[in-house]
Amino acid sequence: MPILSRITIYPIKSLDGVAVQSASITSGGALAHDREYALFDAEGNIVNGKRTAKIHLIRANFDESLKVVSLSAQGEKDTFELGDSRLETWFSDYFGFRIKVRRNVETGFPDDLNAWGPTLVSEATYRQVATWFSGISIEELRQRFRANLEISECEPFWEDRLCDEPPRTVPFQIGEVRCEGVNPCSRCVVPTRNPLSAEPTPKFQKHFSEQRNATVPLWAIPEAFAHFYKLSVNTRIARNQAGKSIRVGDALQL
Repeated sequence: MPILSRITIYPIKSLDGVAVQSASITSGGALAHDREYALFDAEGNIVNGKRTAKIHLIRANFDESLKVVSLSAQGEKDTFELGDSRLETWFSDYFGFRIKVRRNVETGFPDDLNAWGPTLVSEATYRQVATWFSGISIEELRQRFRANLEISECEPFWEDRLCDEPPRTVPFQIGEVRCEGVNPCSRCVVPTRNPLSAEPTPKFQKHFSEQRNATVPLWAIPEAFAHFYKLSVNTRIARNQAGKSIRVGDALQL
């Protein structure tokens, strides 16, 4: 039986994550504090890793309460309470254009509005993918793919069991929280870059897709794979699960 072995929260979308031992479910069906804040330009367009590789050069360290962040980049370093208006000035100076920091405590700012829950992957999957690339560690893969939940005690790509032919979903439970697996997560340009230097890895997407195609497990649903540049599973958590919590060590049950 798979076990939840790691929970990672990303308080500011596209910046560094924080490993936590437990996470509560918000009224919007998200992990509390995950992608709670996000950066936008003056026209209301999101500023993230898809838009600019420069965001990878920012280091963000959060306190235990996830209410205070220390930011550093290119020699500039400062500490702020999240919600402090000075955050906007710091990011605006760094990017060279006006930045607005927005907050959503209910749903955060997920990429997939149809699958607003946490992304999930197995530790064995990361270990398998690490064999495809020389010099890329499991920890670096975590930073590249940025999944919220990691499970152990299972084989590579076990998480593909949580996908069915669209639009059907797969119900499962982690501890006391009921969830649905929606689809394999299509990846963007972000995993192709070194998460610290922002340098692109040559032919990363092509090589990854070829290897993923060659190793897709027998239990995977073909209709879920229009292409093979996919890793981890997008999920939904119903609003009626609000107030419950998931914890490292919880079992995952289909």
